[in-house]
Amino acid sequence: MSTTGLEMFHRTLHKTNVWLDNVMGIVGCHMQDAYAILRATLHALRDRLTVKETGQLAAQLPMLIRVLYFEGWDPTGKPVKERHREDFLGRMRREMERYDIDPERPRAVFQVLANGVS
Repeated sequence: MSTTGLEMFHRTLHKTNVWLDNVMGIVGCHMQDAYAILRATLHALRDRLTVKETGQLAAQLPMLIRVLYFEGWDPTGKPVKERHREDFLGRMRREMERYDIDPERPRAVFQVLANGVS
């Protein structure tokens, strides 16, 4: 039995740590930065997707990452109208500046997503 007493919590903690470990391995950063990169990238992606697509992606995420994904979400006005790569990257740069992280780091999250969702 897990230390939490509930197997689902043990599993989601493990899966979340695997995702963060993968980001850390690709980027070469600490856990706190991996968390910030994951959070910022998922929020930018979430706001770029339709509400239906947002739900479809969320359903494939580990439970704790799903909570992070929906943190502060307001579906009003979604998806945002960023239609060009540079617009999306500009949003990522602004988000990364809050954490003093290189704006190219979100690529790691897309690699982890590619391995973890369909």
